Amino acid sequence: MDLKKLRKKVDEIDSQILKLLNKRAGIILDIGKIKKRSKDSAYVPEREKDVYEKAVSRNKGPLPNDSVRAIFREIMSASLRLEKPLKIAYLGPEFTFTHLASMKKFGSSVSYTSCDTITDVFSEVEKGRADYGVVPIENSIDGAITHTLDMFIDSDLKICSEIYLEVSHNLLSRETDKRRIKRVYSKSQVFGQCRLWLEANLPRVELVEVSSTAKAAEIASKEAGAACIASELAAKKYNLKTLYRSIEDSVHNVTRFLVIGKTEARPTKHDKTSIMFSVKDRAGALHDMLVPFKRHGINMTKIESRPSRMRAWEYYFFVDLEGHYHDAKVAKPLAELKKSATYMKILGSYPVEDSI
Repeated sequence: MDLKKLRKKVDEIDSQILKLLNKRAGIILDIGKIKKRSKDSAYVPEREKDVYEKAVSRNKGPLPNDSVRAIFREIMSASLRLEKPLKIAYLGPEFTFTHLASMKKFGSSVSYTSCDTITDVFSEVEKGRADYGVVPIENSIDGAITHTLDMFIDSDLKICSEIYLEVSHNLLSRETDKRRIKRVYSKSQVFGQCRLWLEANLPRVELVEVSSTAKAAEIASKEAGAACIASELAAKKYNLKTLYRSIEDSVHNVTRFLVIGKTEARPTKHDKTSIMFSVKDRAGALHDMLVPFKRHGINMTKIESRPSRMRAWEYYFFVDLEGHYHDAKVAKPLAELKKSATYMKILGSYPVEDSI
């Protein structure tokens, strides 16, 4: 069969795909009307997970599963736009890793608004100017993002989803020779993640900390002798050359992000619950708080502590555990914890995301 005939077959299939997509869109509009009457949220994390899992399980190839997920992400993004125009607040500016994580979760058909700080992201959602927010919570190398943890102490927003983004750092510049580089701009965390590479390749270059990798790219695009560490999308945005790719010290550099909103996700078969609590300052207090989880067979996947801003030497503890808080197995130890803790708050239960 010649190329012309093969392309004709592709065109015929494309026509069928388009008809099916519009048929799906018509059903989505009907779903949107029902949700509007019941005041349900357009974005449903548990449904999103179900769609992905079914698509991947039915995939017989040759398309790889990550390509199938990317295609269905955009289909669902377009569907969200049909149901209700969504606005997503994220820690900006454009082309930061939080922006990339937001697009990985919600696709290109929703509206995005950039925020200068994590506090601003929470505020935009709390005041109803954005439907959801996306904030970083931890990095596989640097650990927890403490500012995000602190925001949950006073905020009533819930965690309704999570995102894992594999982070790759690149040296970008107007220059073509690294010997001409006198300064490198980036975030302090990024410098920490690329420390060994920088010491080996640019040992006498000045490292200048700025608010974001995108800001670093903007500065480097205007200065002779300057470079930045940022994403390749930032290189395209600011017309910079990529001198070196993947300069991070660890090949497993993953950042976890949270989607925050006013709605909660319903249980699936694979959920995670995030809580925070405080205890009396006495010997063995934290141990006693965690005993109920062991007794009921609940696996805790993460624990972090943060000092109280009200009293010296008092701490809040943030815990991620397996299961949904509506599950009886999880509800029992949470009830026991609430009775003995001085303060306890459920930050949200949500579907577990694939690690990358």
